[in-house]
Amino acid sequence: MELKKSPKADLESRRSLFLEIGLALSLALVILMFSWSQKEQVVEKIDMGLTAPEQEIIEVTTQEEKPVVTQKQTIQVLSDFINVVKNETKITTEISFEDFSEDVVIAPPAAVVEEVVEDDAPVMIVEDMPSFQGGGIEVFRNWVMERLRYPPVAQENNIQGKVVLSFVIERDGSLSSIEILQSPDKSLADEASRVLAMSPKWKPGKQRNLAVRVKFVLPVEFKLQY
Repeated sequence: MELKKSPKADLESRRSLFLEIGLALSLALVILMFSWSQKEQVVEKIDMGLTAPEQEIIEVTTQEEKPVVTQKQTIQVLSDFINVVKNETKITTEISFEDFSEDVVIAPPAAVVEEVVEDDAPVMIVEDMPSFQGGGIEVFRNWVMERLRYPPVAQENNIQGKVVLSFVIERDGSLSSIEILQSPDKSLADEASRVLAMSPKWKPGKQRNLAVRVKFVLPVEFKLQY
């Protein structure tokens, strides 16, 4: 004989209903627990006895600005003391020469003399040295040697040697100030001086484009030929 289940005894169809009832009970239980745990908590204020230090409040005051006292100064213009006189107005003075003593002598103004300082001393080296016939001192020495005549007295006495002379070329190129520095005999010195005095003009020396006096030293050799 076959057994048949009753539709009322089939619990599988009510499964969803039981699930909904379980969820509803669980939710109610949770709400009940939350409402039970909440209690009113009172926080008491604890006085630790700490008080904030009192600070002295200093009142800030601003200094009263003192009124600036301006002093009025009066300046007298120079024109207050000087009377401006037109060119047409005659100026009269109240000074009388009778007030001066007769013993006072008024000296005339001293004459101003302009002193011209000129350095006339000859020099031996300048920027532009004097030249003789386009050459220097050697050209002049050859010119002198060609014109020397051996003095008969010196030749007879067999006198020979070197004569050293100095001379100055002036600003105009002329030769002057002949001096004998060394000579073995007077006759030889005189002959050398004679020839130097015959010298034509030189081209003068210049220092800073100004003609100056230049001094030279010249040795002249006298030697007998046998």
